[in-house]
Amino acid sequence: MRDSEDGPGGVAAADARARGTKRPGRRRRARERALQFLFQVDLTQCPPEDALSGFWNVGRGNVDPAVRDFTERLVRGVRLHREEIDRWIVGSTANWRIERMSTVDRNVLRLAVYEMLHSPDTPIAVVIDEAIELAKRFGGERSTSFVNGVLDAIRERRGAGAA
Repeated sequence: MRDSEDGPGGVAAADARARGTKRPGRRRRARERALQFLFQVDLTQCPPEDALSGFWNVGRGNVDPAVRDFTERLVRGVRLHREEIDRWIVGSTANWRIERMSTVDRNVLRLAVYEMLHSPDTPIAVVIDEAIELAKRFGGERSTSFVNGVLDAIRERRGAGAA
């Protein structure tokens, strides 16, 4: 048995079996890690590339390479397109500045908007469902409805061809 929570016999798998639930898939685990990383960088303001190498070395054990690859793709994509992503978020909220949003909500939205705009291989309905799950797990009491509302507005604006 591996010590990693990501290994086939790891802690997360044993936890899921004990609860009688299905273990989250690789992409969900990658999104969770990407959110954790973006949250860390947002709070500490440390350079993302410096933080990324250290991120994997702090208590994460042997991470499934597919999880790591997708996590890093998401993180780099969000960082690369952050200004564009933030414009979409602010343009789809009423009276909200990006800095005023909770750190979790802001980064859940950034991840989802990145995927909506730059990952055509993932259906938008899946992106929104995954973001809602992240908001449920990591956000506050109102995170789920806030994230859902903003992403639905972006989906509608995007469908209308607005930028």
